[in-house]
Amino acid sequence: MQKKSVVAVLAVVGALLLSSVPLFAQAAQGAGPNDPIDTDIKLLREDVRSERKQFVAANLPLADTEATKFWPIYDQYAAEVWKIGDARVVLIKEYVQSYDTMTDAQANDFMNRSAAIDQQFSALLTKYVPIFEKVISPKKTARLYQIDRRLDLLINVQLAANIPMVDASK
Repeated sequence: MQKKSVVAVLAVVGALLLSSVPLFAQAAQGAGPNDPIDTDIKLLREDVRSERKQFVAANLPLADTEATKFWPIYDQYAAEVWKIGDARVVLIKEYVQSYDTMTDAQANDFMNRSAAIDQQFSALLTKYVPIFEKVISPKKTARLYQIDRRLDLLINVQLAANIPMVDASK
């Protein structure tokens, strides 16, 4: 990846996710299921999804014949990632809403669910590797894997920086 591309994705993902700090604060105040926070989160996620696809396109060189076959599969993969992301959003909202009253059992549940979501993301990427390799080379698939992992890491770092740590003193 070129330095310019990395800086661009950091700026975009960082700006999008940093703008989510007020969302977490609103969730902690007990936002309901039809609250504008849900709309804000949905819009934020759609922006990240769009930027992610643009970043993949800019950093994964594809011939026209490859692109024709690759992008429908990528869109299918992205839709499955989105569904797993839905579970992560629910978990984050529950975590933030219960932050001040969290029990040990809830903390355990949050850890287990978070680990399960991480495993789902990993399993999905592993599932798609042979599917992608049918339409692009293993090296290009490996590059896609690296791009995808790096973007996930950037997003996870931003989330970690903006979601409060468990208050273990309670």
